[in-house]
Amino acid sequence: MNAPRRAEIARKTKETDVRVRLVLDGEGKVQVRTGIGFFDHMLEQLGHHAGWNLTIEARGDLHVDGHHTVEDVGICLGEALHDALGDKQGIARFGFFYAPLDEALARAVVDLSGRPGLVYAVKLPRERIGEMDAELFREFFQAFANHARCTLHLDVLRGRNAHHMIESLFKAFARALKMALAREGGAGVPSTKGVL
Repeated sequence: MNAPRRAEIARKTKETDVRVRLVLDGEGKVQVRTGIGFFDHMLEQLGHHAGWNLTIEARGDLHVDGHHTVEDVGICLGEALHDALGDKQGIARFGFFYAPLDEALARAVVDLSGRPGLVYAVKLPRERIGEMDAELFREFFQAFANHARCTLHLDVLRGRNAHHMIESLFKAFARALKMALAREGGAGVPSTKGVL
């Protein structure tokens, strides 16, 4: 029987207080409270479509803006994924997915390589979605990639509605991660180096 892949991360600073509980092999049960409605909606999409059980509780200095909260959630979620993966034996390692949402189409490609990197090709038609600054999505994905130690390529290939564009991106991201995290069986890690 494969050991359960789960992690809990807590991060408290003068700016934020974030707690993340993650079960990679879950049923898509998600509870999120960050104080930023649209961000909560996207994190719910992520957990559901990745098939995770995910709880995120975040309090931050939203009277300043959402930057610290969004970035610290990315840090904690990335750390949780890294911790839950352990030695990465038997995982697929690579994942990719295209997700449409009405007129929008997004692509996500991930390599759980141990090397952090982000390529973010996303141009949105407006600066805010709900109460969230659109530029903060890049901050979330950068923090996640850095702390999950993964290489992540994200592209919104087309779209007019910013809500649709970002939601299709989170769905593609979720499904690419689900593919990369899949247990393929066998001993060792998927690398000629013998380590990831």
